[in-house]
Amino acid sequence: MMNTTVTSRSQRARAARQRATIWHFLGLLIVFLSSVFPFYWMVTTSLKDRADALAYPPRWIFKPTLSHYTDALFQHDVLGSLVNSLIIASSTTALAILLGTPAAYALARYEFRGKQDFWFWFISNRMVSPIVLAVPFFLIATKLDLIDTHIVLILLYLTFSLPIVVWICTDQFRNIPVELDEAARLDGASPWRVFWRINLPLAMPGIVVSAIFAFIFSWNDLLYALVLTREDAVTSPVAATSYMSGYELPWGEIMATGTLIVLPMIVFALLVSGRLVQGLTMGAVK
Repeated sequence: MMNTTVTSRSQRARAARQRATIWHFLGLLIVFLSSVFPFYWMVTTSLKDRADALAYPPRWIFKPTLSHYTDALFQHDVLGSLVNSLIIASSTTALAILLGTPAAYALARYEFRGKQDFWFWFISNRMVSPIVLAVPFFLIATKLDLIDTHIVLILLYLTFSLPIVVWICTDQFRNIPVELDEAARLDGASPWRVFWRINLPLAMPGIVVSAIFAFIFSWNDLLYALVLTREDAVTSPVAATSYMSGYELPWGEIMATGTLIVLPMIVFALLVSGRLVQGLTMGAVK
C-alpha cells in the first residue's frame, strides 16, 4: 500500500513538472513569435508589389520582387547612407572602446581625488535629453564648419557612447579579483601589462556588450543626424525619412530600407557573439 502511494505521488509530481515545462515552452514561444513577427512583416512587405502590400486581408502567399530594394539603393541613395552609417558607427565604437576601457580600469582599480565626481559626470551624460543638446551642437558645428561631415557625428556620438563603455566596463573590472593584479606585479609585470594581459581578456564580455550598445546607439540615431547632415554625411535613418510626403507612403521602399538598416546590426551581433563566449573562457593562467 505504501509503495503504491509513493508511486502515485511520484507520477503526479512528474506530470506536474511536464505541465510546467509545457507552459514554460508555450510562454517562450509566444514571446519569441511576438518579437520576430514585426521583422517577418517588414521583410515580407519589402518583397511584395504595391497591390500585395496594401491588400486586405493580408496576402500570405505572393510572388516576391526585389524592385523595392533596387529603388531604395539606387534611386534614393540608401546605399550611400548605409556606408556613411557604417563609417560613423564603427569609428565611434572603436574610439569609445579605445578611450573607455582604460578609463574604466582606472576607476575600478585606483583611488584618486575627484573620482566620485568623475564617475558621476560619466553617468550624468546619459541623463540629458538629446533634444536639449541638438541646437547647441548645431550652433557649435556651424561655427566650426563641420556641418554635413562624418567627424561631427563621430565626436557627437562619442559623447554618449563613451559613458556606456565606462559604465559597463567599470563594473566588469571590479568583478575581477585584485589578487590577480598583485600576483602579476610580484612576477614583475608593469601596470600596462597587467591591464593588457590580465584584466582586458577577463573583461572581454563587458567590452563586447558595451561595444554592441555603442554601435547600436550610433547606428540608430536619427535626431542628431537629421539636424547635422545635409547630403554628404546622411545616415540610413535619415534616408528612411526621405520617403515621407503629403501624397503617398511607398511601403515597399520603406520596408526595404528598414530591412537594409537592420541587416548590418544582425550581422554585427552574430560576429561579436563568439567573442562574448570566448571572453568568458579566457583566464589569467600562466
